[in-house]
Amino acid sequence: MAGDQVFDYLVVGGGIVGTATAYKLSVKHPDKSIALVEKESELGMHQTGRNSGVIHSGIYYRPGSLKAENCRIGREQLVKFAKKYDIPHQICGKIIVATTKEESLILDEIFKNGIENRTPGIECIDSDEITEREPFVKGVKAIWVPSAGIIDYVEVVKTFVRLLLERNPENKLFLGKKVIGLHREANLVYVETSKQSFTAKEVIVCGGLFSDRLARLDKLKLKMQIVGFRGDYYELKPSAKHKVNNLIYPVPDPRYPFLGVHYTPMVGGEVECGPNAVFTFKREGYQKTSFNWKDSLQALTFKGTIRLFANNWKKGVEEYRRAFSKKLFVKELKKLMPSITEDEVVATRSGVRAQAVGEKGEMIDDFKIIHTNGVTHVINAPSPAATACLAVADEIIAGLG
Repeated sequence: MAGDQVFDYLVVGGGIVGTATAYKLSVKHPDKSIALVEKESELGMHQTGRNSGVIHSGIYYRPGSLKAENCRIGREQLVKFAKKYDIPHQICGKIIVATTKEESLILDEIFKNGIENRTPGIECIDSDEITEREPFVKGVKAIWVPSAGIIDYVEVVKTFVRLLLERNPENKLFLGKKVIGLHREANLVYVETSKQSFTAKEVIVCGGLFSDRLARLDKLKLKMQIVGFRGDYYELKPSAKHKVNNLIYPVPDPRYPFLGVHYTPMVGGEVECGPNAVFTFKREGYQKTSFNWKDSLQALTFKGTIRLFANNWKKGVEEYRRAFSKKLFVKELKKLMPSITEDEVVATRSGVRAQAVGEKGEMIDDFKIIHTNGVTHVINAPSPAATACLAVADEIIAGLG
């Protein structure tokens, strides 16, 4: 049975995109009732709380793409929001380092993207200037990106929800309620969860790692599937933290939507190194041995996954070897910082990225939002979704009926 209250809006998902959308709805419609439904007992427990905590600049993304536009606009909104509500953050800047002539050519293309994307203050620097900014980093050429930074995204999420609940006493947060059914009757949408049912006039589903399954609950026919990629992190020991001043990134492989193993100063003072990117046998599996039959079977019987692996098996093997070998992981870190040693890093946390894969094995690298009758599905919200969350929320709301 559905609850007696009919909410004007119901948002599924307590991650960064879901909470930003609920918050933005409360700003635009302060007199409307808004419910936020999350399956976990806390907010931001998965991609939001397990990413690298970076405020991205937008330099990498294809000009004109939703990622590029939302990142530029969203970064400005996010930094302004963080300043207003005293959320821990720092605009520390980032250096993208080419270590070979081949990487320098890719770096030139990234710089062109950055100019087209209006990334503020970017400049190319030579090896001497690299040493001035990062004395322990060795490279032939780099891009200095002053607008990149770091932030505590879980605190952002908690602030969104606090403001949502303060704005209207009819706004509600429901934790520990996993959505298991969606259906429409007349002009209402009925949302069934593991513990309670809800009724709303409009529903927005921001399901992250389970966005495709939630869409299929709603009878959507998708030509893609979410495939999980785990990323493992190491942390610099206190004795080695002086080796990193800013965000330090390699030149990414243009064939993949991952940015490579990098050095990240965190808002708490730690310095993390990573992540790698390996297929995970469990969508929310944070251990190297995590396994779930349903997740594995669904991923490995999908023709898109099979084609992805067939086309990229060498890269996959390389990533898996590195995932189980500290020596190989540190070897990758040494490409940017030759002096780093195995004794200076310790294994820490991990995260799982929701990667949308098409039937032909292609990695879908842009935002995908589907509006249906009364229900909006955020099918794909790849990085920089956290940085761009407020702009993505604006886009979601603009498409509502």
